[in-house]
Amino acid sequence: MALATVPPSPPASAPDRAGHEPYTSHPTAMGVLTTIFFMWGFLTCLNDILIPHLKSIFQLSYAQVMLVQFTFFGAYFLMAMPAGRLVAALGYKKGIVAGLAIAGVGALGFWPAAGLHLYPAFLGALFVLATGITVLQVAANPYVALLGPEKTSSSRLTLAQALNSFGTFLAPWFGGLLILSNVVKSPDELAALEPAQRLLYDTQQAQAVQGPYIGLAVVLFLLAAFVWLFRLPALSEATDKDDHARHGFAEVLRHPHVLFGVLGIFFYVGAEVSIGSFMVNYLSMPEIGHLSEQQAAGYVSWYWGGAMVGRFVGSALMAKFSPRKLLAAFAAINALLVLTTMSSSGALAMYSIIAIGLFNSIMFPTIFALGIERLGPMTSKASSLLIMAIVGGAIVPFVQGVFADHIGLQHAFFLPLLCYLYIVFYGLRGSRIRDLPAPDASATR
Repeated sequence: MALATVPPSPPASAPDRAGHEPYTSHPTAMGVLTTIFFMWGFLTCLNDILIPHLKSIFQLSYAQVMLVQFTFFGAYFLMAMPAGRLVAALGYKKGIVAGLAIAGVGALGFWPAAGLHLYPAFLGALFVLATGITVLQVAANPYVALLGPEKTSSSRLTLAQALNSFGTFLAPWFGGLLILSNVVKSPDELAALEPAQRLLYDTQQAQAVQGPYIGLAVVLFLLAAFVWLFRLPALSEATDKDDHARHGFAEVLRHPHVLFGVLGIFFYVGAEVSIGSFMVNYLSMPEIGHLSEQQAAGYVSWYWGGAMVGRFVGSALMAKFSPRKLLAAFAAINALLVLTTMSSSGALAMYSIIAIGLFNSIMFPTIFALGIERLGPMTSKASSLLIMAIVGGAIVPFVQGVFADHIGLQHAFFLPLLCYLYIVFYGLRGSRIRDLPAPDASATR
């Protein structure tokens, strides 16, 4: 069964003389969407730099500072279903515009949060920002998957995610330069400051966060205006507007590849975010890299840069090879890399954890594309469920933070190891599409 009915393509996108289907039916729209992927990658990865900064200025434990990711990715869980209904009501284009605007409002929230010097205010601004990105995820991921033949949907999503990774590659450099460049004083040093000096210090720390996020808010609002004016193709047939009453979320989860895919996204995002969130502190440890926080931020860029390179390569590979087998192979390699960094020190431990980014590359887009495969009008609901599963980025880092406070940061990486082992299972067995018996009346609403 086809995933969606796509409007007629321009002559240039028709099958070539050899009978091959086009990679995408709407190349210009694909280009616009990659810009959206870049922006939310940049915003998401900037949390990795915000975490050590807030940990230092508020003197937080690992578990406390992981509330940053708990709040940010918790928004995916709480807001994914409302976002799905919003996208179903507005359509993909207006849903993308709404997501960009909401994210812009969240970025503006960093101005008062930094000025007030309140940790809960930062968390509130992050929640609004993440809500906007949730709407973007629900709208843009299935939209890219539908911009061409079904058999190359994983490859298209991987290519779009490569631009997402370009954003995550630049964000640590940007954040390290502007946010981590100021030296954070210890509690004893702060107690010794005169009132005027303390006021100056607090102002400097606030400005280190305010400037970057105000600039990002402006960019988000401008991008929303651009998408509003741009004529994106209307793929309304792929939403569940006309099917909302016939298929509920429970029925979508009766498809095993969707249910296992939801768990796959949960564990993948949990592992990826945990590693990125702890990397600055991990590489700063004397027995690992013995780096300053600003130096470590540069290496975080290589972690995300590896994902970018891997997605460009993976996009080409998945156009020729089985996405399921590649997913399992990449997850198995990452499990071995996590074991290596847990059982070593120095350069080996440092570079093995950075290399994980390269093999993270294809995982999210591949799991997502396999999770919505052959669902037709249920695609929007499945997309909402998969986006809800990004809450793994809230829960797994927080749990790892609790373990890190008790058994040490290096040993706490056993949690991402378990996540990658599950993804091996999903690639080999969990993603297989199985025929279902006809649903009874109790399975629909």
